[in-house]
Amino acid sequence: MPAANAPAGKAPAEKAPATPSAAPQIQLIPASADGALDAAEEAVDLLLDSGRAPGDVLVLTTGEQHPWATHELSFGEASYWAQHDAHEDVFFADGAAVSRARPRPVVVVAVNGEDSAAQVLPPALERATALLVVCGDPQRINAVLGAGV
Repeated sequence: MPAANAPAGKAPAEKAPATPSAAPQIQLIPASADGALDAAEEAVDLLLDSGRAPGDVLVLTTGEQHPWATHELSFGEASYWAQHDAHEDVFFADGAAVSRARPRPVVVVAVNGEDSAAQVLPPALERATALLVVCGDPQRINAVLGAGV
């Protein structure tokens, strides 16, 4: 049925598709540098338990690599990054490689190394299309991402 204000014989103009929000939601999980990786793993478990697809999640570390990344890198970088590109499972990477990571709906950052948080968090925010979860010291995180976190 044509819209009441549409000229006879013409279909009403289609609505433009809704544009995604400009910035993802940010969730902060307070944790010490020593506990940030464990907090990130718990966050991933909760995301998966709530129905999030494993391929939707990218986990970055600002300090020591996650053991999964260390193990998978032992088979070579090509194989490791092929898993990233496949988007079939949660992918763990060193924050220094954030520029190589493709956007995913959820990015979880474990701030388990103090020195690189300022270099990792802004591009991690750009890679998250729906949600950025940051596990670490709230003061440090707020200093990097802004007080609105």
